[in-house]
Amino acid sequence: MNVGVTPPERQTTLRLNDGRSLAWSEWGPAHGLPVLFCTGAAMSGSLGFGADVLAELGLRLLAIDRPGLGASTPHPEKTFASWVDDVRQLVTTLGPRDFTAVGFSQGAPFALALAGRGLVKAVALVSGQDDLASPSLAPRLHPDVAAMVRAARQDPAGFEQSFSRMATWDGLWQLILGMSGEHDRALYLSDSFGPAYQRSLREGFSQGPQGYARDLVNALGPWLVEPEHVTVPVDLWYGGADTSTVHSPDFGATLATRLPHATRFLEPLEGGSILWTRARDILARLRSHAMGSAASLHGS
Repeated sequence: MNVGVTPPERQTTLRLNDGRSLAWSEWGPAHGLPVLFCTGAAMSGSLGFGADVLAELGLRLLAIDRPGLGASTPHPEKTFASWVDDVRQLVTTLGPRDFTAVGFSQGAPFALALAGRGLVKAVALVSGQDDLASPSLAPRLHPDVAAMVRAARQDPAGFEQSFSRMATWDGLWQLILGMSGEHDRALYLSDSFGPAYQRSLREGFSQGPQGYARDLVNALGPWLVEPEHVTVPVDLWYGGADTSTVHSPDFGATLATRLPHATRFLEPLEGGSILWTRARDILARLRSHAMGSAASLHGS
């Protein structure tokens, strides 16, 4: 299966105002419409998606290493707000364009934070981690996930410290495989995909587990902007064969009702890997949102 996974075409680092570095990997034409990719748990930006369709769609994919992951300098007090500030500097450096964002798995709330603070014109949440602390989801959560949410909310610092002591890239890889259904495991274990995914996790842990642990605490804690206040178009993409307990217990159905401008796609035969298997559809819709925004600004 061709899932558009190739090594980064470009890798770049930006020196931020406080002296830290923000790194990212790129695919697609350098002058294409920029798509900011918020990666999944502990992933560096080296594993992209849709590389085989970016030129056709005129899109430039930028997969950002969140602070403490990959080549980005750690931010010990990283929050959604500090993440938005970092990305705002990147957006300013790249110049005035209509940016969009993709949030995969744990990257979903990070992408929504960018939308809530006006940095992007549209968002795609793909196999996205839901607002797992929402009372409406509580009855649906797997008991282990519910316990993790409670622990992260009750003692964020203690949870982060405890998680940092035990997390490893290989342990996370085994957890991902264990939570994946047959459809996803077939892709994740394939020779064309598995090594690239594992490399992104190794790079994500290259500075230690703290960056990942901090992301997890943020993702399980209060989101920067309530979904009800996100005013840009949001596409939610879920596969009906996704068996992960940490994405969304109802495949984004409740979250879609909370987002004012949401369109939800539930593909029964797809899994959590829908980001790669349906990359063209996901990116084409983002492009249409961005182009529609640009047309409206020009009175078209």
